[in-house]
Amino acid sequence: MIISPTIAALAYLVSAVCCIMSLRGLSGPNTAKGGLYYGVFGMGLAIVTTLLLPGIESYGLIIGGIALGGAIGAVIAKKIAMTALPQLVAAFHSLVGLAAVFIAGAAFHNPAAYGIGEPGAIAIGSLIEMTLGVAIGAITFTGSIIAFGKLQGFITGKPLVFKGQHLVNAVIALSLIGLVVFLCLTESVTIFWMIVGLSLLLGILIILPIGGADMPVIVSMLNSYSGWAAAGIGFTLQNTLLIIVGALVGASGAILSYIMCKGMNRSFLSVVLGGFGGEAGAAAAASHGDKQVKIGSADDAAFILKNASSVVIVPGYGMAVAQAQHALREMADVLKREGVKVRYAIHPVAGRMPGHMNVLLAEANVPYDDVLELEDINRDFSQTDVAFVIGANDITNPAAKKDPASPIYGMPILDVESAGTVLFVKRSLGSGYAGIDNELFFYDNTMMLLGDAKQMCEGVIKALDH
Repeated sequence: MIISPTIAALAYLVSAVCCIMSLRGLSGPNTAKGGLYYGVFGMGLAIVTTLLLPGIESYGLIIGGIALGGAIGAVIAKKIAMTALPQLVAAFHSLVGLAAVFIAGAAFHNPAAYGIGEPGAIAIGSLIEMTLGVAIGAITFTGSIIAFGKLQGFITGKPLVFKGQHLVNAVIALSLIGLVVFLCLTESVTIFWMIVGLSLLLGILIILPIGGADMPVIVSMLNSYSGWAAAGIGFTLQNTLLIIVGALVGASGAILSYIMCKGMNRSFLSVVLGGFGGEAGAAAAASHGDKQVKIGSADDAAFILKNASSVVIVPGYGMAVAQAQHALREMADVLKREGVKVRYAIHPVAGRMPGHMNVLLAEANVPYDDVLELEDINRDFSQTDVAFVIGANDITNPAAKKDPASPIYGMPILDVESAGTVLFVKRSLGSGYAGIDNELFFYDNTMMLLGDAKQMCEGVIKALDH
């Protein structure tokens, strides 16, 4: 069955609307499931429509590729732990970038198959679109791999910098612009693959110097890059839907990156050109001097929580590592039965990707109405009896407000120190992902609960039950 261009255009329009509705639904936890269904239907319709277009051949190969990729994706989705979700997102971004490189390479070597000309006589507009898609795709591919390595721990989370780094990046970027011009004039195969090679190198050099605390922004930025790469290739393929969806992903990723930067009081340029927590931060974290720390137990925490009238829970990456979200929700349920008001405070850059904490809490069936963003909850800490911080280090560090020399100075934080008591669950007194000491550990109203977050929550639950 072959469909007409008019029917295909209409189907693509419906698919594009579904993708827009999907983004709209995913903007809030209450509508996220509906947004997901819109996205699945929209992409399913797009795939079927594309397969029914005139000129499509090798159905067996195409369907086999879809089946193989779908099976791999299904297995990964079933087995992936929530702690590895940021790594998974980074890895998938890399695949989108690599796909853009492959498609651009195929179009360059066989332009007639894509209706953009003949070898040596490709339309200038198509060459520009193609090179933009391949350059952004290559940067996305290697940049995402480096981000994956940093998130997984294969590569240190500290900024990896070298002298003249910005100059090298600038020279590579200018060289890419020059090569694009030469490619348009000569259509040289060598120049095309030089563009690919330099773009792959630039992706590595852009992400290596970025510190671990900036990873949420980088994940969002790479998401934006993958969208623009798809849009560029959409022009090459003359596929309206790919252009629309790529632009949606690119624009939404860019907007989210801006929101993340605003949440850290940093400019997007400062994130790209450098990272949080360099050597100075690491040195600061290495020494606690003669500061006194109050160490407590699960029994101590249970006594304080049970006698509180209001508790605000602040989750962070430590909760994700320990997979403590279910035990945390159970602890909150026990407190609610005792008449304690329990809410959750989410910082925009908590975890290692945008919305990381929201996903984990939703997985544990935490009521959406109990989960509040920084701007909605911060003013309430001064009237809160207990702030229960579970693995959230940098986003609670008062140095962001008090120490101009701190790498995180100016970043909005959750004002947990204003609560009557701060119970801080953490494995050790070590620094957070930004590599700096958290002075909150040494406050008079802070009690440190050192140990595995899940085991600590379970211990609190047992103590509350008794």
